[in-house]
Amino acid sequence: MLCRFTFFLDGTVLIYHGRPGDTYEAALLSFGINPDTTLIFSDGKSLPQDKKIEEEEVSIFLTASRG
Repeated sequence: MLCRFTFFLDGTVLIYHGRPGDTYEAALLSFGINPDTTLIFSDGKSLPQDKKIEEEEVSIFLTASRG
């Protein structure tokens, strides 16, 4: 299973090679990215991090909090 992660601001592309049943959270963690700092979109719809990867391509928006 492959999924293409494209970062919104700079266009960086990461390709995730995973197993069926993997989630977006697992993919982000495998790239060293904290899932709590991202929003995931596919076809203009937000996807939850715990969703199983079914899309071939998603867009990633990095967020920040000064909490």
